[in-house]
Amino acid sequence: MVDGDGAGPVEVTGRQVGLLRRDGHDAGGDGDATGDMTPESAFERTLAEGRRRLGRSTAALIATGFVGGVDVATGVLALLVVKEATGSDMWAGLAFAIGFVALTMARSELFTENFLVPVIAVIARKCTVRNLLRLWVGTTVFNLAGGWIVTLFVVDGYPDLQATAVEAGHTYVAFGLGWRAFSLAVLGGLVITLMTWMQHTTSSIGAKLAAAVAAAFLLGAGKLNHAIVASLMMFSALHTHQASFGYLQWVQSASWAALGNMVGGIGLVTLLRLLQVPERVLHQRANPSAEVSSGG
Repeated sequence: MVDGDGAGPVEVTGRQVGLLRRDGHDAGGDGDATGDMTPESAFERTLAEGRRRLGRSTAALIATGFVGGVDVATGVLALLVVKEATGSDMWAGLAFAIGFVALTMARSELFTENFLVPVIAVIARKCTVRNLLRLWVGTTVFNLAGGWIVTLFVVDGYPDLQATAVEAGHTYVAFGLGWRAFSLAVLGGLVITLMTWMQHTTSSIGAKLAAAVAAAFLLGAGKLNHAIVASLMMFSALHTHQASFGYLQWVQSASWAALGNMVGGIGLVTLLRLLQVPERVLHQRANPSAEVSSGG
């Protein structure tokens, strides 16, 4: 094999060939030259990633969840800065994408990103529901912890943003606990899970980033009711001590959002995507694996 500048042959080891095959570039037509994948190869890749996530140690789970909250909080900072400067929800939503670029590049996770990857592993009988619940609870708690801390620094470090933070946080409380809030939550779960699926169907970092920016824009500019994003916005407002709501209303709003997110992410994306590859799903279910360790 010749290297990129034509300087001479480069040895390719068997392990490297195996990695190429697993990525879908040379797997019997499962991938193409651009790094895009068929639904079948994307399913296998997602399944392997789901098993990895569900089998990670407690320390790794905590760290990944915490930095996921930190990463999205940087997007909240960008959104507030741009909204304060321009008054535009569209520009602010685009600025919010910084947080999702960080999520993608830094390999951190949000609770709602785990509606696809580990759920597929559980449906394929490679991991257990117990493993999934452990991942969901751990990721949620530490997403919120990381976001709470960073948004506190944002509000204290930028006092001029406090009025904007209060306005942004109140938006989600104003949705209430009715059908509108639930509908926006369903859309929020759909968008974030679709982003996850798109990122698992390609090896191109440019395509992964495009999916992240598109999803973040819809969440930020469209003010979709996403449990973690809405929580960080509400935390920003609460940190100012000027919000018209308290932590009890945050718990109610975030819980309702999480339920809608699950309906949109699992029901409208994950399950329907699995129907694209029924033979692969049935084959994996017919050959279940032993329970994944719950970590340590």
